[in-house]
Amino acid sequence: MNANVKKRLVAASLIAAMSLVSACADKGNNTASPSASAPASPSASAASPSASAQPEAIKPDPNAKYDPPIEVTTVRYTDSSFKFKDGESLDNNVWTKAYEEELGIKVKNKWIVNGDQFNQKMNLSITSGDLPDLFMVDAKQLRELAEGGMLEDLTQLVADYGTDLTKEMIDRGTNAKAAATYDGKLVAIPPAEDYLGGAPLLWVRTDWLKKLNLPEPKTMDDLLKIADAFAHQDPDGNNKKDTYGLAASKDIIGGYPDLSGFMNGYHAYMNVWIKDASGKLVNGSIQPEMKTALGKLQELYKAGVIDKEFGVKDGGKVAEMQTAGKIGMSFGAMWNPLWPLQDNVNADKNADWGAFPIPSADGTPASAQANADFNSFWVVKKGAAHPEAIVKLFNLYNEKIAGPKAEPQIYQNVDGMEVFKYAVMANGFGTPQGLLSVHKNVVAALQSGDPASLLPEEKGYYDKIKAFQGGDRANWGTNKVFGEGGSWAVIGQNYVDGGLLMKNAYYGPPTPGMTEKKAILDKLVLETFTKIILGSPLSDFDKFVSDWNKLGGEQITKEVNDWYASQS
Repeated sequence: MNANVKKRLVAASLIAAMSLVSACADKGNNTASPSASAPASPSASAASPSASAQPEAIKPDPNAKYDPPIEVTTVRYTDSSFKFKDGESLDNNVWTKAYEEELGIKVKNKWIVNGDQFNQKMNLSITSGDLPDLFMVDAKQLRELAEGGMLEDLTQLVADYGTDLTKEMIDRGTNAKAAATYDGKLVAIPPAEDYLGGAPLLWVRTDWLKKLNLPEPKTMDDLLKIADAFAHQDPDGNNKKDTYGLAASKDIIGGYPDLSGFMNGYHAYMNVWIKDASGKLVNGSIQPEMKTALGKLQELYKAGVIDKEFGVKDGGKVAEMQTAGKIGMSFGAMWNPLWPLQDNVNADKNADWGAFPIPSADGTPASAQANADFNSFWVVKKGAAHPEAIVKLFNLYNEKIAGPKAEPQIYQNVDGMEVFKYAVMANGFGTPQGLLSVHKNVVAALQSGDPASLLPEEKGYYDKIKAFQGGDRANWGTNKVFGEGGSWAVIGQNYVDGGLLMKNAYYGPPTPGMTEKKAILDKLVLETFTKIILGSPLSDFDKFVSDWNKLGGEQITKEVNDWYASQS
């Protein structure tokens, strides 16, 4: 599957599966903002006091139903994760019915392709000019369409037709909104700005810690000792040397498992742009700290702490090992308890995992790298008959998924099917920052024993955690994400309250150099880092830095800093 589309699917699945509920200051108040109107001039009023003032412009109703109904066209992708009831499809489902019944909007799909074909098909549509009314694009396509004057300006449409929740979703993501803005105009509905959901955490089998009488990891030295013990002291008690201390896959970082957390412990940041001492942006992958982190990973590999075959195993294969009880630690995101750790807990009644912040290799607290993927935007073609329809569709999505009257049992997950994916704007849109508030609300309700004030999604988590507390280990994962001491507790107390997030400083569209050379550089980074971990001389890192700059890195660094200067 196309990597960008795969990221959208993963983001959408996790965000909707764990709710887009946000702690809105004004829950349910969907009063539309007034459209701009010209007041009567002061001089005219003074000269003729009896003259009637110019009438105020009529305020659009964000929830008004089109009568007669209108038709809007779009294009979609699907894959094997899309499941439908008999007789249903992307053309006919609970969402298309809601659009027509509640908004008077008939959504027509001009074409539907498999996810790995979407970008190519979209490029052909752009080249031919055969565009639907509204559609999803990546950052490169967004820039090309905006520069070509082929997109509607959504600025005033969001102001006029957006509900309070929709506006909050858009405005809260400052960088995402900036990425969706061209020449001062909002030309797209931006994706979620999620710097927290993917921030790396350290997951440790705490039952193994107890069995080997080891302390919880507070420093990188602690982690290294624990990793060695998990690999060599038979923590599973089967008298075989068949366990590993730290999970790794051929992708090194991203998704599961994710070694970026280990690198962050050495203040190294792979594949993100950070500020150097002079205030300029530099790529974290080529900094000296990365060389140190790779050297430590090489040591762990040589010592048998990391699987000898990690370089040919994807995340799914590594997850199978972790489920089977062969791995004792992994770096990953807040959702890892839901997968794959829940599978291990299901398989082993004694298994338990704890979430920990990234331990530091020195006295300076480690910051977790946080990257928001601004690479999926919903836009409206220039000249569409009803450009405001995109805002109304987004309103309905937010209402059904994230609003105070959300109906997850109808529009989110039904009978094991992820029906939220059927929605036109389900590709990670929303603001998962609210999940930290969800955690706090759920914990407060658990402590008081009163869930009356919880929103629908929050109540769902509350019920699952209560079930876990009653002995249902099938809900261990939900408790470990939203309960006390879980993912969001660690993120909130350390990365948010402690100010320990290292955000990717570049969030603009792909530069010309990125478009032409980023794929080559990404391949160079992955191949070099893998070889070093496997045992190539650490001095190869110095040649890698030189090659990276010569193959396009120097050009991209200049372009990134030119963009950065333009933001101030």
